[in-house]
Amino acid sequence: MNQQLAGYAPTPVTARMENHGSAMLKVAMASGQDLYARTGSMVAYEGFIQYEPNPPAARQVASQWITGEGAPVMKCSGDGLLYLADYGADVVVLNLNNEAISVNGTNLLAFDAHLTWGVERVKGMAKFAGQGLWNVAVQGTGWVAITSRGTPIVVDCGRGEDETYVDPDALVAWSTNLKVKGKRSFKAGALIGRGSGEAYQMAFSGEGIVVVQPSEDSTDRLRVRN
Repeated sequence: MNQQLAGYAPTPVTARMENHGSAMLKVAMASGQDLYARTGSMVAYEGFIQYEPNPPAARQVASQWITGEGAPVMKCSGDGLLYLADYGADVVVLNLNNEAISVNGTNLLAFDAHLTWGVERVKGMAKFAGQGLWNVAVQGTGWVAITSRGTPIVVDCGRGEDETYVDPDALVAWSTNLKVKGKRSFKAGALIGRGSGEAYQMAFSGEGIVVVQPSEDSTDRLRVRN
């Protein structure tokens, strides 16, 4: 039986964060290298790792998530290997090098605790979506893991002069240096996607990437925030 299961065994550690298969994240934990992760995302761990739900340093930001994006986070600390997952969603690992990324809060799985982060309003979308669109901005040098409902496509917007248009309900993340604006369909009844935000798209231009998942977020990202 051990031979039959050998292909599923843990692999050697090669980085702070890496995939174990397509739908699981492996994090090499060490003292002084704390991690923020989506509450409830731990599926297994080895070693001595402690968890602190809703830590004081993240409480204010997490409270903004109630009317913004996503779910509260937990602080993970200790030594060992930590495995995280989100209901079988694909996991994409990013290593930021003095860079910034804007992530749909429902797609943010984990990130290094030393990174700067916060909930922010996406500029250029308020007139299309009531109070606007909210995302979680993460910046600095360190590791970030995001999820996608299915294998995502990563569009490099710097390869052409044309704008890249995305259904907001399928949008996962994008480089914060990109220019963003809203675009209304030619006709109010011209349904592009399947969500209730179908009459709108987000247009990206400039140097950077956009991550799009093949499944629309059922929370309807363009609803009015109260």
